[in-house]
Amino acid sequence: MYKTQHDLAPGGQKERNLTIYESLSPIVFLLLFLIGIILTKGAGAISDWSPFALLGSAAVALAIYARKRRAGGFGKVREGLRKSSSQILPAVVILFFISLLTTTWMLGGIVPTFIHYGLSFMSPVTFLMAVCGVSACISVLIGSSWTTIATIGVAFMGIGKVMGFSDPWIAGAVISGAYFGDKVSPLSDTTVVASSSCGVNLFTHIRYLMFTAGPAMGIALAVFLIEGIVHADTLGGGMESNLLATLHEEFNITAWTLLVPALTFILIVCRVNTTLTLLFSSVAGVVSMILTQPRLSVDAAFWSELWSGVEFNTPDAAFNSLVSTGGVLGMLPTIFLVLSAMIFGGVMIGTGMLGCIAGEMSRRLRGPKSIVGATLGSGLMLNSCTADQYLSIIIGANMYKGVYDKSGLEPRLLSRSLEDSISVTSVLIPWNSCGLTQSSVLGVPTLEYLPYCVFNYLSPVMSFWMVSAGWRIKGKLRAYRARRQAVKTA
Repeated sequence: MYKTQHDLAPGGQKERNLTIYESLSPIVFLLLFLIGIILTKGAGAISDWSPFALLGSAAVALAIYARKRRAGGFGKVREGLRKSSSQILPAVVILFFISLLTTTWMLGGIVPTFIHYGLSFMSPVTFLMAVCGVSACISVLIGSSWTTIATIGVAFMGIGKVMGFSDPWIAGAVISGAYFGDKVSPLSDTTVVASSSCGVNLFTHIRYLMFTAGPAMGIALAVFLIEGIVHADTLGGGMESNLLATLHEEFNITAWTLLVPALTFILIVCRVNTTLTLLFSSVAGVVSMILTQPRLSVDAAFWSELWSGVEFNTPDAAFNSLVSTGGVLGMLPTIFLVLSAMIFGGVMIGTGMLGCIAGEMSRRLRGPKSIVGATLGSGLMLNSCTADQYLSIIIGANMYKGVYDKSGLEPRLLSRSLEDSISVTSVLIPWNSCGLTQSSVLGVPTLEYLPYCVFNYLSPVMSFWMVSAGWRIKGKLRAYRARRQAVKTA
């Protein structure tokens, strides 16, 4: 049985090793807590109760760890919290500016203008497929799923609601496209981290990714097109004309507002810092409100509601629901949840429990199928434990580098497996920073949009299917082993 190795406890007393069962206890507690919430209060209550589940699980981990050592010996826990916070705290700042951006873009007439043109030119039959495709293209170009979802994704949510699509379907199409683009973009942080952590050339990594990402994306586009065709007769219902009329009454719809997203796109392509880009975009939204929405900008209440949120009270209830925003204060529950996830991840790392679980999963692996399967399973586990995709990728790469090398498997197979199991599934976990952010930005609980994120859950399935079939694996494996043997002989 794998056991973590620790130094002597304070005072020279030798620590007892953690067993796999003790290491799994906090995760079991977390899952049972969340299952209980779903059964008693419904899936929609997950976001409200997840912070307490995470903090409770962290407390369970600390209690188990305390039994193994003398009081005061928590230096490694502090180090784990430091590592976790260094990855997750920057996301808190980004969340703040995303909430500000969505409010200013709504009040500045930018999102209403997108909705106007979307309703005027997009067909309900091809809408979901187009949403997925456009989100993918934008995400490839800018290398950021978060920015894609916070900008064009919010506009697509508004357009889709009016057309008659359910929120989970729209969110699934947006997220599928945005995460595909992020995954195969050379500008993406996660793509760079995955390839560099495994020692793989960036473009080699991306080309190899396409063997699993391409088919998964093709299936996703087909599913979204079929949904549009099957329910074409039930979409629309005459709501478009009423909402367009209300939009024109409340906002000044003008193409000039689209200069703001155009400038934002330029900043992103120029690789300007994400926080600065979001700040500039928010300020540009305020400028757009002053110049193009004079009736709104002269109302002092709207300036204070940039912080507290904006609610419209027109006779059109659908319009009110569509354009009302929560402001910065509306993001605070999500920030609390992110911080709780950070604490849980830091404790799991610092106590050595995550290392114990990872070590147990990687033991006695033989053959590409079992190794890749373990990598995919570990990726999902890491995403759940660390609540951060960057940390999960780095830990996963360090876990399996030696295993892949010893088995003669190519490093690019490791980097692809990590991307397939971590980068795209992080958004499917309610307490992961990605799942928390996207559910808050799109206004759809994670467990509600999960079944419709076709690309995201097909990626690890496709990855395992490819290695099971031996496609693009066996021939390369033989060549790689031959090269290694030649090096050893020389």
